[in-house]
This record gives sequence, structure tokens and C-alpha cells, in this order.
Amino acid sequence: MIKIGEFIYPWGLGHYSRMMALNSHLSNFLKDEHEIHYSSKGEIYQRLLQKFPSQENRIHEIHMPTPVEGELGPSVTLSILNLLVPVSKNPPLLKQIPDYLKEERKLYDKEKFDLVINDGDVGSNILANNRQISSLFITNQFMPKLWKTKFYFYPSLIFISKQMAKATKIIVADSPPPYTICEYNLNFPQKIMNKVVYVGHFANSKNTNTKPNSDLEKLIVDQDFGYWMRTGSRSTNDVTGKKYENVFHQAEMKNEKRIISHARNDPSIDRVLGKDGKKYSITEAFERKIDWIQIDVGLLTEAEKHTIFRLCKYAVINGSHTTIGELIGANAKPIIGIPVYDEHTNQLKWTEERHLGILAKNEKQVLKGITKIKNNYNKYQEKLAEFASNFVGNGAEKTAKIASEILENKK
Repeated sequence: MIKIGEFIYPWGLGHYSRMMALNSHLSNFLKDEHEIHYSSKGEIYQRLLQKFPSQENRIHEIHMPTPVEGELGPSVTLSILNLLVPVSKNPPLLKQIPDYLKEERKLYDKEKFDLVINDGDVGSNILANNRQISSLFITNQFMPKLWKTKFYFYPSLIFISKQMAKATKIIVADSPPPYTICEYNLNFPQKIMNKVVYVGHFANSKNTNTKPNSDLEKLIVDQDFGYWMRTGSRSTNDVTGKKYENVFHQAEMKNEKRIISHARNDPSIDRVLGKDGKKYSITEAFERKIDWIQIDVGLLTEAEKHTIFRLCKYAVINGSHTTIGELIGANAKPIIGIPVYDEHTNQLKWTEERHLGILAKNEKQVLKGITKIKNNYNKYQEKLAEFASNFVGNGAEKTAKIASEILENKK
């Protein structure tokens, strides 16, 4: 029986979605009987329990250290303070780190993995190296260029990158150069390039839904609208939403139709704002053929997301790597990004330089970005068509193949 350990970093949903995409392909490549164990914490841990209700004994709650939430995303000040003192129910990092590594060591010793796949979990990568267990490290960051943050973060980045480099293979979830969206977040030294593999995005670009269109999908047919995505951790989602609301209150947005996905499993969020200023349910708005200006949705189905990607004129996002890939690569849609992290800024800057989207640092720049994209839509479409034709979206499948080859070579 082959045992595989999957360690999923719990900050944001991108790590989780990549690993679940990978899992959908693993069984197609693994010839021998195998058992997969999952480790994470918080919302990701809960999602794993819901997705695999019959495999609770293979789902492990590991308290990996994460940044401290602030009002505007991760708080640098609180996270630094948390090094020595408890903050927001988080024990000091000097205690968190050894405790978390101790939990992972126990799991390693108990399960004796044949292969470890780490998406963002550096601690597990160190343990795999120390035990001479083959490991894959999936990432879209290595030594990111820093913008808002200060130079004093570089020592920690250097330390983390050295631990990432201990993996058997470093799997970059992006297209090979020169089409690498996360290029400014990588900066690999030449000495480790022999273990770096650009597998492509873990994109889900196919709509396999066979059910009739939902009322939401019917409501947006033949409409000119922008898609506004709220993603990330709780604080990242909240601060992104506040920025969006500030834009919506501007006079220029009076007739600009938009759909906002809140990425929260809360049906009470679902509503339609008509141009008459009244609010309706989605079904009511469709049945009464309401002329709408804004649609809020708590959580989209995969089919609804694919429909919106296909029909929207442009998308406004915070700059997460997975989302950029889905939009400009799999769907060839121009984006406007309001970054929260330096990671976002780097990716949006790369996108803007190639005329695939716009980096906006404030509400006025978002409004100018919408106008610029609409006034130059054909030019953006040309650039996006070229990029989309070189977009590699089967990263999950390629990674599954690499994992199976490593296991075959160990026999």
C-alpha cells in the first residue's frame, strides 16, 4: 500500500483548490493501491472533512502558523508582535513553530509516507528531506520581490526559500517562461533549476455541468457586465469588499452593471439591485425581467462561475494567482487588480506590462481602468488571445504524472 501525505497551507483557498485538482488526476496515474492523507487547519481542514466524510481518519488537523488577521488583510505589525507574545488567540510563534513541527513529526513517524506533496507547507518539506522521503513542493512563490513591505523581510524569505529548495521537485503552478504570471515572485537561483518544473496552472477550464442553466445564468445572458471577485482569507475578503463598495458609490458606476461573488457559503447574501433602487431575489429578478445594476452572490456553483467567466466584459480581482490564470489564460478576459499583498502586486504588474490587464492602487485607478479597457477592448483581446494560446492549464495532470513517476522509480 502506497501512502501519500498532502500538506496544505491554510492561508487562502488557492492551496486547497490546487490539491483537489491534483487529486482528481492522481488515481489515473497511480497503478498500485494507495492511501492519501491530508493535513491542514481552519477552514481548509473543515472543507476536507466535508469533501471526504468517510475518510476522517486520514484527515489531520495540523496547526501550521499563519499571519495574524488585521482589518486590512494580514497585519505585519501584529504578526511581528506574535513572535514573542500571544495575539488574537494565537500562541507566540516561538511556541507555535516547534509545536506544529512536533505534530507533523508524529504523523510522519506513524504513517511512514512513500511520497509527500506540500502546497505551501515548508515545515513538512524540511521533515521529508530529513527523512529522505521524496517530496514535491507546489508553489507560485520562491523569492518574491517586495514592494509595500520592508527590506527586513528578506532574511526570512531567504530562510524559507532554502527550505523550499530541499524538495525533490519544485512544482511551479504556472506556464513556462515567457508566459509565467508569477515570474516576479520566483527569482530562482541557477543552482536549483535542475529540480524546478513549470507544469502549468491547475486550471479547471471545462464546464462539465449537464443541468439546465440556473436563474442567475439566465438573468445575465446578453448583458454587458463586469465580474467583481472577493477571494482570500476573511480579512482579505473583507478589505477587498470595502474597496469595491467605495468604487460602486462613484458617479461613474451609476450605469455600470456588475456581479459580485463573495466567496462565502451564505445564501442570505444573494440579491439583485434593480436600476429602480429596489432589491429582489435572483429568481424574482429573472421572472420579472428586472433591469438590474448589481447582483451579489454568496457562493457560485462551478457552472455559474464558468458562465460568468465566459460572458463578462472584464473582471476586477485582488490579484490572486489562481484567479488571474483562470481569467486571462483559460478565458482570455482582461482584469483590473486591486492588490492586498506584495504577491498580488507582482503578478498584476507583470500582467499590466503585457497589456493583459491593469494594476489599480486606488478607487480612481479602478474607474480609469474600466474606461481604458472598454475604449481599447480590441487591443486587449489581441494580447489576451496570444497569451491564451500559450497558456498551459493542465498543471494538475502533469504533477500527478510526476508523482507517479517518482513512486515507480522507488520500486
